[in-house]
Amino acid sequence: MYKKLNNPEKRYDFLLVFDVKDGNPNGDPDAGNLPRVDVETMQGLVTDVALKRKVRNYVQMTRGNEEGYDIYVKQRGILSREQEKAYEALDLKNTDAPSADTIKDAREWMCANYYDTRMFGAVMSGKKYNAGQVRGALQLTFARSIDPITPYDMTITRVALTNADDAQKSAKDDEVEARHGQIGRKAYVPYGLYIAQGYYIPAFGKQTGVTEKDLELFWEALVNMWDLDRSASRGQMATRGLYVFEHESEFGNAPSHMLFKAIQIKRKEDVEVTRSAADYNIIIEDVKIQGITLHQVVGL
Repeated sequence: MYKKLNNPEKRYDFLLVFDVKDGNPNGDPDAGNLPRVDVETMQGLVTDVALKRKVRNYVQMTRGNEEGYDIYVKQRGILSREQEKAYEALDLKNTDAPSADTIKDAREWMCANYYDTRMFGAVMSGKKYNAGQVRGALQLTFARSIDPITPYDMTITRVALTNADDAQKSAKDDEVEARHGQIGRKAYVPYGLYIAQGYYIPAFGKQTGVTEKDLELFWEALVNMWDLDRSASRGQMATRGLYVFEHESEFGNAPSHMLFKAIQIKRKEDVEVTRSAADYNIIIEDVKIQGITLHQVVGL
């Protein structure tokens, strides 16, 4: 299926549908790490940055050793060190005001060697090892839950200590032991089904050098990335749907918002509280627009 959607000269618009059960899909540091929500509708949110992080992690783990598939924005990485590699490889001189040709050469090297720079773009115009800016060919929106979610903050306890100063002496033989039942918190959502929209623009792909293999890997990552990013805090997460609109024209045969309306996901009428993807119905209208083909890579 991925090979049917690998032409970098065609435009693609897509919907990614995923869910979370008893987990925190994207914590908000400004709200005590509670799951992100739209405060007016209480719909859950997952940022585009968080989704791209999952794709980056998948690519790094599965293709990181292959030439051209390194990751620029690594977790705990130093971006200027990655840009320094471009200057060293091309024998470029690092100055406070590099020439336009130097920046251009460094930018092209970064696109050729880093998958996420090629696909998502990057700002690399720092004071050290300036490599300019890249506008990515592939972009994602925030994911938004279909229904309002209920963020919970559950109290948990543990018997082990972080610091020895927290120990207390027991009544028996003055032995040092941990205080019983230290309190902690764990944020989660009982259940949420989320939808994110995405876009691939061929004109930007030409500038960054996106290949057929790059697109195949991207669809593969969207389907499988949760399985390589398991965490106790995120509970059960999985891709439940991936619907891709293929345009014959590189400039598009229809506006994306018209295409997205063809796919409607709604809670079943007899379901009061959702706890699985089976609690939803999906309605896919026939898209009768010349030059548009809908591919159901994963169906709800």
